[in-house]
Amino acid sequence: MSGWRTETDGLLLNVRITPNSSANTVGPMQIRSDGRQYLSVRVTAPPSEGAANDAVCTLIAAKAGLRRKEVTIAAGAQAREKRLKLTGDPVALRAWIEQLEQADDRGHH
Repeated sequence: MSGWRTETDGLLLNVRITPNSSANTVGPMQIRSDGRQYLSVRVTAPPSEGAANDAVCTLIAAKAGLRRKEVTIAAGAQAREKRLKLTGDPVALRAWIEQLEQADDRGHH
């Protein structure tokens, strides 16, 4: 089961957030024991008052070449595992995600 799905107006992306990290990072794609996939996202922001959620959306927007308002939380706002809605060109967003997956594959021999 893929951690993302293209839609007509963008992409849905499963992420797992680690707040209070030492740096803001995106990746790698990971697979849970139940087979679900998600993109690992670490942010320096704390998990209070929406700070981590905002930091995640801002970071993903920057990495995907989107404006901040084009990345929203579709599900899981209070959970570590969330579904993000990325609004934009689905072909470009798919290429970005596939590039991330390929980078992960090269990094794990």
